[in-house]
Amino acid sequence: MKTYKIIVIGDSNVGKTCLTYRFCSGHFPGTTEATIGVDFREKRLTLAGDDIVLQLWDTAGQERFRRSMVQHYYRNVHAVVLVYDMTRTSSFQSLRGWVSECERQGLGSSIPRLVVGNKCDDTEHITVSTTIAQRFADQHNMPLFETSAKTDSECDHIESIFLTLAHKLKASRPMMPPNMGDDSDESTIAEAMDEMHRSETTAALLDSGLVDIRSGDFSSDPNYTGRQEPGSWCC
Repeated sequence: MKTYKIIVIGDSNVGKTCLTYRFCSGHFPGTTEATIGVDFREKRLTLAGDDIVLQLWDTAGQERFRRSMVQHYYRNVHAVVLVYDMTRTSSFQSLRGWVSECERQGLGSSIPRLVVGNKCDDTEHITVSTTIAQRFADQHNMPLFETSAKTDSECDHIESIFLTLAHKLKASRPMMPPNMGDDSDESTIAEAMDEMHRSETTAALLDSGLVDIRSGDFSSDPNYTGRQEPGSWCC
């Protein structure tokens, strides 16, 4: 079964995890959380009679959280989804930096990339117009989608976004990475998580109240529940 690795990138609090959760589970998560390290989900699809797997990798937006993960996160990538918050202009302005980071890792226009504006349901607070976002997408030869992970009526739209990407991947038959579909993807996941645990600091105190988590202290921290820390912002 062919496996495609898709990374979902963008600033913190734009709703990357909620988008992938909505696509894979069909509903909005009951508890929204800030990603620490890497969040990983899979979705199995059947396209034109062929079974494929989409691996969705979502990492923390803050540089301090993902610094040790970069080489693993950007390895063997087939497609990129860039996400911004339509109600937060700074997250849209950061997209240029995310595009540059992709290109430094060899993920340029030769692979499928698309832009997703999240939180379109919050119409009273939207600060990034479709016109401005479309101009950016056109400059980088990427399709633009606007949606809301939180709104049930947008569920089919979110699914269509990833299905569009899946059809494009299947049609393009990317030549790299050659080993995706065997155990290489599992080893990459394991390596990434090992690297996160080996890093000197994988989470630092932020304004949102996240605590500092040191390597080797995970099991002893009564507040630590996994790769993520509770929050109330993601949609």
